[in-house]
Amino acid sequence: MLHIINKSPLANSSLDSCLGVGKEGDILLIEDAIYAATSGSAHEAKIRDAMGRFKIYALLPDLEARGLADRVIEGVTTVGYDGFVELVAANRTCQSWL
Repeated sequence: MLHIINKSPLANSSLDSCLGVGKEGDILLIEDAIYAATSGSAHEAKIRDAMGRFKIYALLPDLEARGLADRVIEGVTTVGYDGFVELVAANRTCQSWL
């Protein structure tokens, strides 16, 4: 399953809900959710811990737009829009966390 999160973890509980309920699969962080994928963030430990159950991706254009492309946590894979499409196609189901 592909879990798509677009809200900042500082202003919304989508990431926490996903990590609390989800068992495995892929997580794609887009829009303001990419803040969770940056080293030194308040959610870095949660992301690192989740890497045992999930493959974590962050949308590169959103990282670049916020000037954070050089601060991605080691182990988080960055993807472009084409990679976003490939993740959707590769996963049987997708869940957008609002």
